[in-house]
Amino acid sequence: MLNNIGIPGLILIAVVVLVLFGKGKVSSLMGEVGKGITAFKKGVTDGSAEIEAAKAEAAKDVTPDMAEKSSGSTSAKDKA
Repeated sequence: MLNNIGIPGLILIAVVVLVLFGKGKVSSLMGEVGKGITAFKKGVTDGSAEIEAAKAEAAKDVTPDMAEKSSGSTSAKDKA
């Protein structure tokens, strides 16, 4: 059904929308659509960054520090 619209049909629809709603209403609506698209893209980018940060945090090296090893061995000597 929508395959037969073509360029003349789209122009006719645009003219009808412009006549019904007026230039100011259509331009403000398009501005809001643009803001919504921008917010969506920002959300996707932030979500991807958050996922990458979580993966990096999970992949951190969990080897204990040398200070922990030495303090653990001295406390064992103190106990004996």
